[in-house]
Amino acid sequence: MTIVNTHQAEAWNGYEGEHWASHHDRYDAMNGAFNEHLLRFVRPDDRVLDIGCGTGQVTRLAARRGRAATGIDLSAPMLARARELAAAEGVANATFTRGDAQVHDFGAGAYELAVSRFGVMFFADPVAAFRNVGDALTPGGRVALLSLRTIPELNTVLGAMAEHLPPPPESPDGTSPGSLGDPARVEEVFTAAGFGEVTVTPVEADQVWGRDAADAAAFLAAWGPVRYRLSLVADPAAVERATAALEPALRPYERAGAVRLRGLANLITAVRP
Repeated sequence: MTIVNTHQAEAWNGYEGEHWASHHDRYDAMNGAFNEHLLRFVRPDDRVLDIGCGTGQVTRLAARRGRAATGIDLSAPMLARARELAAAEGVANATFTRGDAQVHDFGAGAYELAVSRFGVMFFADPVAAFRNVGDALTPGGRVALLSLRTIPELNTVLGAMAEHLPPPPESPDGTSPGSLGDPARVEEVFTAAGFGEVTVTPVEADQVWGRDAADAAAFLAAWGPVRYRLSLVADPAAVERATAALEPALRPYERAGAVRLRGLANLITAVRP
């Protein structure tokens, strides 16, 4: 197995991947409201590639609608959970592969559709990655990908925490969750990767972070990016103050029996000529 996105591989095979695998139901509750934006593109005869599939919810749902679906991810713990869930749900036409989608040999023309729910924002070389995905598609094959724009309410919550912390460090590989947030950048990347008919459609949905503010605060404090940032702080008192700030900051977003933060995303669609 060849991996070029080494920092991502380290994260997703360490604490971050273990946390997602252990709390797959919570992460699916967080992002599941976006699923239909992708699944509506699945045709009955499609072989579907799910990029950055994580614990495989989208892969399993796509397999039910199409001919078959394959999920690829860097994370061994998340893929182990994905396989367990597919077996438990009886989704026999969903398979999972560990690999780096930027360089993995999928086989030419192996899929009619590639999808991703927030798994495409961290490639070191996105043009190379999407060119490789394009090679895996049949002529006329399609992509339907979700990339994050922002979660403004989450930014407000994290801002309350940040008042007690030093500035965050830069990403070690230069990537960020918002790397495909700019439609002009998306068109530039996908055109360079050989795709046509590139469109970027803004979409949004409520993301459920917990039952109430206390539950969401505990989960958020253990979430990989927050946990990593707190781990860099030498002053235990500052960490305690930052963590304590989460619950009151989340309380205004308690509604309908949950903490709901509005997520804003881009739906990227394109066609391989």
